[in-house]
Amino acid sequence: MTLDVLLINPGERAQIYQSLGESLSAVEPPLWCRLIAGHLRDHGHDVAILDAEAEELDAAAVAACVAKLAPRLVAMVTFGHQPSASTQQMVGAGLACRAIKALEDEFPIIILGGHVAALPERTLADEAVDFACNSEGPVTVRQLIETLKSEAPDFHAVQGLVFRENGVIIQTPAPALIKDLDGELHGRTWDLLPMARYRAHNWQCFGALDQRQPYASIYTSLGCPYRCSFCCINAPFGTNRYRMRTPEAVVDEIAHLHETYGVTTIKIIDEMFVLNDRHVSTICDLLIERGLGPKLNIWAYARIDTVKPERLAKLRAAGIRWLALGIESGSEHVRDGAEKSFSAHDIVEIVRAIQHADIAVIGNFIFGLPDDDLKSMKETLDLAKELNCEFANFYAAMAYPGSPLYRQAVAGNWALPEAWSGYSQHSYDCLPLATEHVPAVEVLRFRDKAFHDYFENPRYLDMVAQRFGWETRRHVEGMTAMRLTRRILEPSV
Repeated sequence: MTLDVLLINPGERAQIYQSLGESLSAVEPPLWCRLIAGHLRDHGHDVAILDAEAEELDAAAVAACVAKLAPRLVAMVTFGHQPSASTQQMVGAGLACRAIKALEDEFPIIILGGHVAALPERTLADEAVDFACNSEGPVTVRQLIETLKSEAPDFHAVQGLVFRENGVIIQTPAPALIKDLDGELHGRTWDLLPMARYRAHNWQCFGALDQRQPYASIYTSLGCPYRCSFCCINAPFGTNRYRMRTPEAVVDEIAHLHETYGVTTIKIIDEMFVLNDRHVSTICDLLIERGLGPKLNIWAYARIDTVKPERLAKLRAAGIRWLALGIESGSEHVRDGAEKSFSAHDIVEIVRAIQHADIAVIGNFIFGLPDDDLKSMKETLDLAKELNCEFANFYAAMAYPGSPLYRQAVAGNWALPEAWSGYSQHSYDCLPLATEHVPAVEVLRFRDKAFHDYFENPRYLDMVAQRFGWETRRHVEGMTAMRLTRRILEPSV
């Protein structure tokens, strides 16, 4: 039987994370490979998933697998595991596509993902692919494989397709977004994935570092109703396109993962899980009713202004043990510029309420937002130290393709990374945005120093030892012993 579609999740983790990718970063099941695979199978197509990241396959190995499986269509899926990861996924995707075409040019390739949807014509022009997708993907890939299997292919009839015709790039209108998530984007294709190879982030298992596997990630909603200047999440969906699954389907999937694969450590991928109170409460009630809450270690995203203190006990009882908060900046002026309208007092109160409910907090902070100067960046670091969250992510501001900040950067002719790998926070060639007051090299220098200032702070280490035990403290000390190398910070640059 001929394989219709081979969905590929690209790899090359070392170029994105340097040495951190060996043991500290998560290896997550590729959500959009699952969703598209389920959509295709439901429509009668034979499909397979090749997770090059999980299988640690380089471009040559990916090309060899394609040649062996000989699919009618290769779909390179570059959504990543969070919105900004789509652009850095282009590194592995580009290498794999070139390797496939060099080995066997006969296999048509379509590339899709958040980055691709933001820059569809450029992607088609730059990459070794035959097609690109200007939207979320499932309908486009399905219509494309049906067209390729027909006797007289008409690519103009495929919605959301970008292709070449007589040397001209053609874009067809994007299809309507799929509304029936449970019926058409269910992602019940776990059997196509190497489930034993996935692992959680190190911090999610603080206090139980041996429980990073088995691991899975699920979604309960797609899109986000907010318009943060630095975020590119809605590039494939359009503005304010927010859709939810039914709570029953979500809990059924969690139960399936637990019963079939022994999964207890889970990420909820939603950019904003704690948003719709009825949705979240019903999911929690069902997890509690089914006795799953005490068995689970779940983490999810939230905003300061969407967390309701009176709901925290229920979240914890349902197995939510970590909440990631987009705090972004310690300066109210800079937060307002990023469309985060809450006060420092709100931040402290909500973080303390979450911790009081025995839920750990990941604080997300950004240095180098457009209004930042050295004083405001120091305010951000000072706020991070004051909060002393159980974990923190420190980012340098990036103009990710698909974000309002990217459009502003292009219009203003700001300096952007030369290669897609430069958009990775942890890559050697990382190049953040400069602000009016701080050059890019100083933003990155501040970010890297802030990471070590925070995680080597005795107050933080003492809290970790008290909260999670001495083994976890030693693990953190080992983590901070790793140093990223940066091209723009080298003396010769």
